[in-house]
Amino acid sequence: MLWGTGDSSSFYTTVKGLKDGGMNISSVLFFNEPDGCGQVYGGSCIDVETAAATWKSQIEPLKDLGIKLGGPAVTSANSGFTWLQNFFTQCAGGCSVDFLPVHYYGDFQGLASHIGQVNATYQNISSMWVTEFGYPNQSLEISQNFYNQSVAFLDRVPYIQRYSYFGSFRSDVSNVGPNAAMLTQKGQLTDIGAWYLGDAATGNIPKGDGAHLARFAGWPLVVFAALFYCIA
Repeated sequence: MLWGTGDSSSFYTTVKGLKDGGMNISSVLFFNEPDGCGQVYGGSCIDVETAAATWKSQIEPLKDLGIKLGGPAVTSANSGFTWLQNFFTQCAGGCSVDFLPVHYYGDFQGLASHIGQVNATYQNISSMWVTEFGYPNQSLEISQNFYNQSVAFLDRVPYIQRYSYFGSFRSDVSNVGPNAAMLTQKGQLTDIGAWYLGDAATGNIPKGDGAHLARFAGWPLVVFAALFYCIA
């Protein structure tokens, strides 16, 4: 994944070198929440002009290597739709997106509605990866119900190729609340963590740290969450 502009000038060379060396690279992801500026979001905060130019020089050429290209992963706020539309306008037909990554934090109805809106807006892009989703700071029962309802839905939608639940961390350091975490404060799998791996519920109850302030979207631990994609 090319998260931001910090290492963007060598991304193509790096990926090509790894692939030439025998690494199986089938897909790449582009800029994390480029419309998310400031501490609230923690996104990469990149203007569309820079993003389009970077795509054309570092991402688009990877298509010739047989790599699928994932578009920018914007936030679910209105600013995300605006940024993405401006990005495609700036690309002027020069950005060939194979799939759109989607982020959403909120209840199930909001998640399903947002996915439907993205699909309706970009019907020319045939598939979607839900690379971040969760319902932060809820009770254990609500968190588990949200997870089960969401996964059942995502498994049914034909254009969703992959999804990644947020988040894969211990409950006492979770920035989306302890009950959404895949691990307890002791590193044991929670019910959600076990279900995510296709196993039976563990009965392990997550506990939080009262001194820990919950923050979400764009936190560096998204890197770890991205390791756990489920194939729909």
